[in-house]
Amino acid sequence: MDTQTVISLIIIGLLAGFLSGTMGIGGSVVMIPLLILWVGFSQHEAQGTSLAVLSIPVTLLAAFNYYKEGYVNWKYGLIIAITFIVGGYLGSQVAISMNQGLLKKVFGGVLLLVALKMIFGK
Repeated sequence: MDTQTVISLIIIGLLAGFLSGTMGIGGSVVMIPLLILWVGFSQHEAQGTSLAVLSIPVTLLAAFNYYKEGYVNWKYGLIIAITFIVGGYLGSQVAISMNQGLLKKVFGGVLLLVALKMIFGK
């Protein structure tokens, strides 16, 4: 691993962490595209690495800040967390079996749909 790669990874981590703390985004929206563009990862490598980062409680302090202000619904969060485990496992099985080109298109399409909904939705 060269110095440029280490610097890229540090910037990706800082950006993903900052945007996660400020807007609740980081993994898909920041880490995956930047791992592909800056580090040269494949779509599969970027997705797998993003998931590996998130499996450690990296957002614990950010979530704690929201909790202190009364912005965490633990019941809803627990339900989502439990089902996220199941969905993540099943989704990873599908993604691993997909051609990288198709996976990139699906990934980009999902980001585009979410962006359009956020911009033009109510």
